[in-house]
Amino acid sequence: MKAFIAVLLAVLCFEGLKAQCPEPNALQDDNGNKLCARMFEHSSFYNEESCKGQYIDVYPNDDYPIMTWTWNDRISSLVVSKFCSLTVWSNSKKEGYKKKFSAGIVYHLKDVQKGLFGNWNDSISGYYCTC
Repeated sequence: MKAFIAVLLAVLCFEGLKAQCPEPNALQDDNGNKLCARMFEHSSFYNEESCKGQYIDVYPNDDYPIMTWTWNDRISSLVVSKFCSLTVWSNSKKEGYKKKFSAGIVYHLKDVQKGLFGNWNDSISGYYCTC
């Protein structure tokens, strides 16, 4: 019986570690305020396990040409709200490569090409979001 309970608890704990990206049409902060986007520090090979770890909420008209050192080059997945767009830059002060994301879920920024050989995983250093 103890082995069964241990296995059950392990399964429940593992299930709790799985993340699921929020839907773009229901993206809100903890107080129910509309978000423009939410950017996550981790993604996963499996879409249903992406949007994990810490996240940063982006509100309509947020303009951050310089991200704090705690978030600079750490974003791996993101969700953009319906009727919104998120523009990101690879370098601070809106320099370097530029990419505009429309409403939707990006499970893996490593699959989004940046330049000839790069990708956007852990490459966002500034952003601007509009709705």
